Amino acid sequence: MAGGQERILRRRIKSVAATRKITKAMELIAASQIAKSQARIAQNRPYRNGMKRIIVEAALGDPAVAKKMLIAPENVSQAVVLVISGDRGLSGAYNSSVMRAGERLVKQLRSDGAQVRLFVVGKKAPGFFRFRGMEVEQSFVGFADRPAFVNAREVARAVAAPFTSGEAQQVHLVSTKFLSAGSQSVSIEQLLPLSMPETVIDDAPKKLKGYTEFEPEVEQLLTFLAPRAIESEIFTALLEGAASFHSSQQRAMAAATDNADELGQTLSRIMNRARQDSITTEIMEIVSGAEALRSGK
Repeated sequence: MAGGQERILRRRIKSVAATRKITKAMELIAASQIAKSQARIAQNRPYRNGMKRIIVEAALGDPAVAKKMLIAPENVSQAVVLVISGDRGLSGAYNSSVMRAGERLVKQLRSDGAQVRLFVVGKKAPGFFRFRGMEVEQSFVGFADRPAFVNAREVARAVAAPFTSGEAQQVHLVSTKFLSAGSQSVSIEQLLPLSMPETVIDDAPKKLKGYTEFEPEVEQLLTFLAPRAIESEIFTALLEGAASFHSSQQRAMAAATDNADELGQTLSRIMNRARQDSITTEIMEIVSGAEALRSGK
């Protein structure tokens, strides 16, 4: 019986060791992707900041138009929600956190009397929402780990279409903000209408002062810039989501590797104890047989 237990334990130790190799490899791959994702975020930051600056300057050039175009309506009959998750799992609470935040937002909007059109990025989100009875109008998959600007443009075109056609009054984004390699947080923000500083909307700017002359008119310019600003914001969210995914996966795989090491050590101790018990039993049987033969003579 001890020998059978030893064989079972040896197979389990081999299985744990093989699993550890996989989790360690995934940890190293995720760690290498974090630095690349951070570099892409840094490269994208000047464009995003420049887009925001142009919109602020345009709003300062004509605060009345800005107030008309950039303030959310009082009554929202239809809203669009975009949830950015991952294409793969094994990343701790990364996917579940952002999807649950999206679920809460959808329920809140519905409780306020608005119809919700749901768009998602990532393979994990469609099943999550459909299981909870929330219809997903369109899903985008295959680029959550390494997004390109063309992907952001495709998503922006889909989520902004209901707003530009007048069907929806708001567009919300649920994503994960990348603060550092060890810290990420779920963020919910309004994409459309474009959010602006209160000092601009109130026509009483304190620190911001417009100085740019625009051609064509501010209203036409803001209409043209709004889709580009949405593309920029969604691309930034995709980049930060990818970085957050790799960070979460690196931590999850590091914890799994440590657990595999601990489990392997525990199983090795149990196997050594079983082997020792088996050897002790065999020695006792040999000694008992020898004593029996000696007594018979």
